[in-house]
Amino acid sequence: MGFFEFGCTGRVPLPLGAQRLLALLALQNDGIHRATAAEQLWPDGTSCRAAANLRSALCQARRVGSVTVIESVGQRLRLSESVRVDLHRTAESARQVIAAQSPLPAGCDPLLEDLSKELLPGWSEDWLMLERERWNQLRVHALEKLAQQFQRDGQYLSALQTALAAIAIDPFRETAHRTLIEVHVAEGNFANALKCYQDYQAFLQQELDITPSPQMTQLVQELMSA
Repeated sequence: MGFFEFGCTGRVPLPLGAQRLLALLALQNDGIHRATAAEQLWPDGTSCRAAANLRSALCQARRVGSVTVIESVGQRLRLSESVRVDLHRTAESARQVIAAQSPLPAGCDPLLEDLSKELLPGWSEDWLMLERERWNQLRVHALEKLAQQFQRDGQYLSALQTALAAIAIDPFRETAHRTLIEVHVAEGNFANALKCYQDYQAFLQQELDITPSPQMTQLVQELMSA
Protein backbone atom coordinates (compact mmCIF):
# COMPACT_ATOMS: atom_id res chain seq x y z
CA MET A 1 0.00 0.00 0.00
CA GLY A 2 2.05 2.96 -1.26
CA PHE A 3 -0.72 5.51 -1.69
CA PHE A 4 -3.64 7.07 0.15
CA GLU A 5 -6.39 9.32 -1.12
CA PHE A 6 -6.88 12.67 0.61
CA GLY A 7 -10.14 14.42 -0.18
CA CYS A 8 -9.82 15.72 -3.74
CA THR A 9 -6.03 16.00 -3.80
CA GLY A 10 -5.46 12.69 -5.62
CA ARG A 11 -2.86 10.08 -4.78
CA VAL A 12 0.22 10.98 -2.75
CA PRO A 13 3.33 8.77 -2.30
CA LEU A 14 4.43 8.39 1.32
CA PRO A 15 7.51 6.99 3.10
CA LEU A 16 7.12 3.57 4.70
CA GLY A 17 6.91 4.85 8.27
CA ALA A 18 4.10 7.22 7.34
CA GLN A 19 2.33 4.45 5.42
CA ARG A 20 2.44 2.17 8.45
CA LEU A 21 1.11 4.88 10.74
CA LEU A 22 -1.75 5.74 8.40
CA ALA A 23 -2.61 2.07 7.95
CA LEU A 24 -2.74 1.57 11.71
CA LEU A 25 -4.95 4.61 12.18
CA ALA A 26 -7.22 3.53 9.33
CA LEU A 27 -7.98 0.35 11.30
CA GLN A 28 -8.76 2.22 14.53
CA ASN A 29 -12.23 3.73 14.44
CA ASP A 30 -11.72 5.62 17.70
CA GLY A 31 -8.08 6.53 17.22
CA ILE A 32 -5.17 5.20 19.25
CA HIS A 33 -2.92 6.47 22.07
CA ARG A 34 0.48 7.72 20.92
CA ALA A 35 2.40 5.30 23.13
CA THR A 36 0.35 2.35 21.92
CA ALA A 37 0.85 3.34 18.29
CA ALA A 38 4.61 3.62 18.77
CA GLU A 39 4.78 0.26 20.55
CA GLN A 40 2.75 -1.55 17.89
CA LEU A 41 4.54 -0.02 14.90
CA TRP A 42 8.09 -0.37 16.25
CA PRO A 43 8.00 -3.24 18.77
CA ASP A 44 11.63 -4.31 18.43
CA GLY A 45 13.34 -1.15 19.65
CA THR A 46 13.32 0.82 22.87
CA SER A 47 10.37 2.97 23.82
CA CYS A 48 12.46 6.10 23.17
CA ARG A 49 13.40 4.91 19.69
CA ALA A 50 9.78 3.98 18.95
CA ALA A 51 8.59 7.38 20.12
CA ALA A 52 11.17 9.09 17.89
CA ASN A 53 10.06 6.99 14.91
CA LEU A 54 6.47 7.96 15.60
CA ARG A 55 7.33 11.66 15.68
CA SER A 56 9.13 11.30 12.35
CA ALA A 57 6.19 9.46 10.78
CA LEU A 58 3.81 12.10 12.11
CA CYS A 59 5.84 14.87 10.49
CA GLN A 60 5.73 13.03 7.17
CA ALA A 61 2.03 12.16 7.26
CA ARG A 62 0.26 14.80 9.36
CA ARG A 63 -0.39 17.12 6.43
CA VAL A 64 -0.37 16.79 2.67
CA GLY A 65 -0.43 20.20 1.04
CA SER A 66 -3.23 22.08 2.75
CA VAL A 67 -5.02 18.92 3.91
CA THR A 68 -4.77 17.76 7.51
CA VAL A 69 -4.41 13.97 7.45
CA ILE A 70 -3.81 13.09 11.12
CA GLU A 71 -5.42 14.86 14.05
CA SER A 72 -4.23 14.84 17.68
CA VAL A 73 -6.75 14.85 20.51
CA GLY A 74 -4.76 14.93 23.72
CA GLN A 75 -2.50 11.89 23.56
CA ARG A 76 -4.65 10.16 20.97
CA LEU A 77 -4.12 10.12 17.21
CA ARG A 78 -6.82 9.62 14.60
CA LEU A 79 -7.35 10.08 10.90
CA SER A 80 -8.92 13.29 9.71
CA GLU A 81 -12.38 13.06 8.18
CA SER A 82 -10.79 14.24 4.91
CA VAL A 83 -9.14 10.82 4.49
CA ARG A 84 -11.20 8.28 2.57
CA VAL A 85 -10.56 4.69 3.62
CA ASP A 86 -11.70 2.27 0.93
CA LEU A 87 -11.74 -0.58 3.44
CA HIS A 88 -14.45 1.16 5.49
CA ARG A 89 -16.67 1.64 2.45
CA THR A 90 -16.28 -1.95 1.30
CA ALA A 91 -16.77 -3.32 4.82
CA GLU A 92 -20.04 -1.40 5.15
CA SER A 93 -21.22 -2.78 1.80
CA ALA A 94 -20.28 -6.28 2.98
CA ARG A 95 -22.28 -5.88 6.19
CA GLN A 96 -25.29 -4.69 4.20
CA VAL A 97 -25.05 -7.72 1.91
CA ILE A 98 -24.87 -10.09 4.88
CA ALA A 99 -27.86 -8.41 6.51
CA ALA A 100 -29.72 -8.33 3.15
CA GLN A 101 -30.13 -4.55 3.54
CA SER A 102 -28.90 -3.64 0.05
CA PRO A 103 -30.33 -4.56 -3.36
CA LEU A 104 -28.62 -7.31 -5.31
CA PRO A 105 -25.89 -5.85 -7.54
CA ALA A 106 -26.41 -6.21 -11.29
CA GLY A 107 -23.03 -8.00 -11.53
CA CYS A 108 -20.03 -9.00 -9.48
CA ASP A 109 -17.99 -5.90 -10.28
CA PRO A 110 -16.92 -3.71 -8.65
CA LEU A 111 -18.01 -5.15 -5.28
CA LEU A 112 -16.61 -8.59 -6.09
CA GLU A 113 -13.28 -7.01 -6.97
CA ASP A 114 -13.18 -5.07 -3.69
CA LEU A 115 -14.15 -8.10 -1.59
CA SER A 116 -11.45 -10.16 -3.32
CA LYS A 117 -8.68 -7.84 -2.14
CA GLU A 118 -6.42 -8.85 0.72
CA LEU A 119 -5.70 -6.47 3.57
CA LEU A 120 -2.21 -5.04 3.07
CA PRO A 121 -0.70 -8.06 1.26
CA GLY A 122 2.99 -8.50 1.89
CA TRP A 123 2.92 -6.76 5.27
CA SER A 124 4.00 -8.99 8.18
CA GLU A 125 3.30 -6.73 11.17
CA ASP A 126 1.87 -8.48 14.23
CA TRP A 127 -0.81 -5.82 14.69
CA LEU A 128 -2.26 -6.77 11.31
CA MET A 129 -2.95 -10.43 12.10
CA LEU A 130 -6.24 -9.93 13.95
CA GLU A 131 -7.38 -7.23 11.51
CA ARG A 132 -6.70 -9.53 8.56
CA GLU A 133 -8.71 -12.31 10.17
CA ARG A 134 -11.62 -9.95 10.80
CA TRP A 135 -11.54 -8.73 7.21
CA ASN A 136 -11.29 -12.26 5.81
CA GLN A 137 -14.26 -13.44 7.86
CA LEU A 138 -16.36 -10.46 6.83
CA ARG A 139 -15.59 -10.70 3.13
CA VAL A 140 -15.98 -14.48 2.85
CA HIS A 141 -19.40 -14.31 4.52
CA ALA A 142 -20.42 -11.47 2.21
CA LEU A 143 -19.21 -13.35 -0.88
CA GLU A 144 -21.08 -16.49 0.15
CA LYS A 145 -24.24 -14.47 0.70
CA LEU A 146 -23.83 -12.79 -2.67
CA ALA A 147 -23.28 -16.13 -4.42
CA GLN A 148 -26.49 -17.48 -2.90
CA GLN A 149 -28.41 -14.36 -3.93
CA PHE A 150 -27.08 -14.55 -7.49
CA GLN A 151 -28.05 -18.20 -7.67
CA ARG A 152 -31.61 -17.53 -6.51
CA ASP A 153 -31.93 -14.81 -9.15
CA GLY A 154 -30.66 -17.08 -11.89
CA GLN A 155 -27.45 -15.08 -12.41
CA TYR A 156 -25.36 -18.23 -12.60
CA LEU A 157 -22.12 -16.80 -13.95
CA SER A 158 -22.02 -14.18 -11.20
CA ALA A 159 -22.88 -16.88 -8.64
CA LEU A 160 -20.01 -19.09 -9.85
CA GLN A 161 -17.48 -16.24 -9.87
CA THR A 162 -18.51 -15.10 -6.42
CA ALA A 163 -18.41 -18.58 -4.91
CA LEU A 164 -14.95 -19.14 -6.41
CA ALA A 165 -13.78 -15.83 -4.89
CA ALA A 166 -14.96 -17.02 -1.47
CA ILE A 167 -13.20 -20.36 -1.93
CA ALA A 168 -9.96 -18.57 -2.80
CA ILE A 169 -10.07 -16.82 0.59
CA ASP A 170 -10.84 -19.93 2.63
CA PRO A 171 -10.70 -23.20 0.67
CA PHE A 172 -11.69 -25.22 3.76
CA ARG A 173 -15.13 -23.62 4.25
CA GLU A 174 -17.86 -25.82 2.86
CA THR A 175 -20.54 -23.18 2.25
CA ALA A 176 -19.07 -21.75 -0.96
CA HIS A 177 -18.22 -25.21 -2.30
CA ARG A 178 -21.81 -26.29 -1.71
CA THR A 179 -23.12 -23.21 -3.50
CA LEU A 180 -20.77 -23.95 -6.41
CA ILE A 181 -22.25 -27.43 -6.73
CA GLU A 182 -25.81 -26.12 -6.49
CA VAL A 183 -25.18 -23.60 -9.27
CA HIS A 184 -23.80 -26.29 -11.56
CA VAL A 185 -26.87 -28.42 -10.83
CA ALA A 186 -29.20 -25.49 -11.53
CA GLU A 187 -27.50 -25.04 -14.92
CA GLY A 188 -27.77 -28.75 -15.66
CA ASN A 189 -24.01 -29.27 -15.52
CA PHE A 190 -24.14 -32.44 -13.40
CA ALA A 191 -20.65 -33.62 -14.33
CA ASN A 192 -19.17 -30.30 -13.18
CA ALA A 193 -21.13 -30.53 -9.94
CA LEU A 194 -19.83 -34.02 -9.24
CA LYS A 195 -16.26 -33.02 -10.06
CA CYS A 196 -16.47 -30.06 -7.65
CA TYR A 197 -17.57 -32.42 -4.91
CA GLN A 198 -14.84 -34.95 -5.65
CA ASP A 199 -12.15 -32.24 -5.73
CA TYR A 200 -13.33 -30.85 -2.38
CA GLN A 201 -13.57 -34.35 -0.90
CA ALA A 202 -9.99 -35.14 -1.97
CA PHE A 203 -8.75 -31.77 -0.64
CA LEU A 204 -10.27 -32.35 2.81
CA GLN A 205 -8.94 -35.89 2.91
CA GLN A 206 -5.43 -34.79 2.04
CA GLU A 207 -5.25 -31.72 4.26
CA LEU A 208 -7.35 -32.67 7.31
CA ASP A 209 -8.17 -36.38 6.94
CA ILE A 210 -11.90 -35.64 7.13
CA THR A 211 -14.87 -35.91 4.77
CA PRO A 212 -17.49 -33.36 3.68
CA SER A 213 -20.57 -32.88 5.86
CA PRO A 214 -23.59 -35.18 5.55
CA GLN A 215 -25.53 -32.23 4.11
CA MET A 216 -23.06 -31.87 1.23
CA THR A 217 -22.80 -35.62 0.71
CA GLN A 218 -26.59 -35.92 0.53
CA LEU A 219 -26.65 -33.17 -2.10
CA VAL A 220 -24.36 -35.21 -4.33
CA GLN A 221 -26.12 -38.49 -3.61
CA GLU A 222 -29.39 -36.94 -4.76
CA LEU A 223 -27.61 -35.72 -7.88
CA MET A 224 -26.26 -39.19 -8.70
CA SER A 225 -29.62 -40.85 -8.13
CA ALA A 226 -31.52 -38.30 -10.24
